[in-house]
Amino acid sequence: MAVRLKRVYDDPAPDDGFRVLVDRLWPRGLTKERAALGLWAKDAAPSTALRQAFHRDGLPWDEFEASYRAELAENPAVGALRDELARHPVSTLLYGAQDPERNHAVVLLDVLEA
Repeated sequence: MAVRLKRVYDDPAPDDGFRVLVDRLWPRGLTKERAALGLWAKDAAPSTALRQAFHRDGLPWDEFEASYRAELAENPAVGALRDELARHPVSTLLYGAQDPERNHAVVLLDVLEA
């Protein structure tokens, strides 16, 4: 099982495999057709309070990452997502954030691969 990360606003590609949106909110201006999703795993995204603390209130990355890992450790959606990804040889986790290195999908991928 290979899992990749990609910004949801980037064009879908054949090598994306099974495409999974891992944001809690639907990306602005994106149609469902253009997103070309196999699954919207919004329950695996950070809680609304944590997302707002990071994006709106300026929670430092290290604190966000630790808090999100704690949420993921108790989130049954993580196991369900891991099981679904195991059914596909290649999957791509899609996120809307602009920063490719400091976003929740990076943390989620690390947890899924552990």
